[in-house]
Amino acid sequence: MILLTGLQYFASIIEYKNSIWCMHFKIEQYERWQKAGFRNRCIIAGANGLINLSIPVEGGRHSNRLIREVRIDNSHRWQMLHWRSVVSAYNRSPWFEYYKDEMASFYHTKYDWLWDWNLVLLQWTIKKLGVEVKIDFTESWQKDYLPGAYLDMRHQVLPKNFTSFAGDCPVYQQVFEDRLGFVPNLSIIDLLFCEGPNAVNLLRQ
Repeated sequence: MILLTGLQYFASIIEYKNSIWCMHFKIEQYERWQKAGFRNRCIIAGANGLINLSIPVEGGRHSNRLIREVRIDNSHRWQMLHWRSVVSAYNRSPWFEYYKDEMASFYHTKYDWLWDWNLVLLQWTIKKLGVEVKIDFTESWQKDYLPGAYLDMRHQVLPKNFTSFAGDCPVYQQVFEDRLGFVPNLSIIDLLFCEGPNAVNLLRQ
């Protein structure tokens, strides 16, 4: 089965669990920009609660461009602010030192296109998980795909419902679990920083 999904900013854990199960990412490149999704945001857990990291885009909420045509609004210092939030949330995690230098390089490099940013993060994450997953792209827009051949997760996992996938996500020790309780299906970086190379084993369960 092929996982059909959008290209997201350090996508949620369920996306990577599904990708390992399917072994094939097909990324939708002909969708229109939609607000209130994970294409330009991810959710991590900080000391005082959940942190919604959102990348500003040109045209803002009302853009109607194809996803590959969405430009990042770099007039905002979003990379610096996001990296500070990541460091604050995870500098006490077991695997922060292991991943921080490579991850920091993304936040210190300018990206003009949201697509390019998300793609390089996806490729890096797959590599860090140590799995062989085929990645390719849709050839045209199709509303429906054959259910037996595709797992269509486009616009299924959203900031408003991401915790509803808890039953399909691994449970592990989080940095601020003593304050917040366990929060399922956060950004994949939460699992990486907390579990390191064991993350892939948890995703395969």
